[in-house]
This record gives sequence, structure tokens and C-alpha cells, in this order.
Amino acid sequence: MTRLEQAAKAYRRAKDALDKARPELADAIVEAARDGTRQAEIVKVTGYTREQVRRICRAAGIEPGE
Repeated sequence: MTRLEQAAKAYRRAKDALDKARPELADAIVEAARDGTRQAEIVKVTGYTREQVRRICRAAGIEPGE
């Protein structure tokens, strides 16, 4: 296997792992928000922007200020 093939395979594995982890993180964000964790803390822990966190929460039916 060439270096290029190895790198491509490693990239695909990492992307697959990320694709699997993303919904798990979104579920944890929603759970934390419902448990009263402040958005600023969620942003700090996840590295997501406030807007990303808002989008995830809104998609789960949580509106700002709830």
C-alpha cells in the first residue's frame, strides 16, 4: 500500500468516526441544555459556536431562554 493510499484510508476512518460521534455530541448538548447547563458552558466544552449550539437545541425543540 502506498503512502497516499494509507493516508486516504486513515482519513476515511477518521471521517467515519467523526460522522458517528457528531449525533452523540448533539444528543449530549440537548441533554445538557435541558438539564439547565448554560449555553456559554456548552460552547466552552464543545468548541462549537453559540450559533451551532442554538441550531442543535432548536432542532430538538428547545428555544432560547427555555
